[in-house]
Amino acid sequence: MSRLPAAPRQRITFEYILIRGVNDSSEDARRLVRLLHGVKAKVNLIPYNEHAGSAFQAPEDGVVETFQRHLLDRGIVAIRRAGKGQDISAACGQLKGKLDKVREE
Repeated sequence: MSRLPAAPRQRITFEYILIRGVNDSSEDARRLVRLLHGVKAKVNLIPYNEHAGSAFQAPEDGVVETFQRHLLDRGIVAIRRAGKGQDISAACGQLKGKLDKVREE
C-alpha cells in the first residue's frame, strides 16, 4: 500500500474523462483498476463534452455504465458526473472550442 497524504477515511478523487474509442474500453477500465490498486480512491467519470471544434466524441451511455460497473465491482468508488451546460455550449471544453472557431473565421 502506498503512503498518501490523506486521513484514514479520506479518498483521493480522480477525474477521468471518457472519450469514445480513446479510453472507454473494458481494457482501459482494467488498466485503471490496476493503476489504482491499493489507493483509497474515488473516480469521477466524466463523459466527454462534444463540440463543433473537436473530432472527439462522448461514449454511448451503455459504455459508460459498463466502465463504471467494472470499477464498482472491484471496490473502486466510481461516480458518473452529470453533464451540465451542454445545451448552451457551456460545458467543460465547449466554450474554448467555440472561441477557437470564432478566431479562425
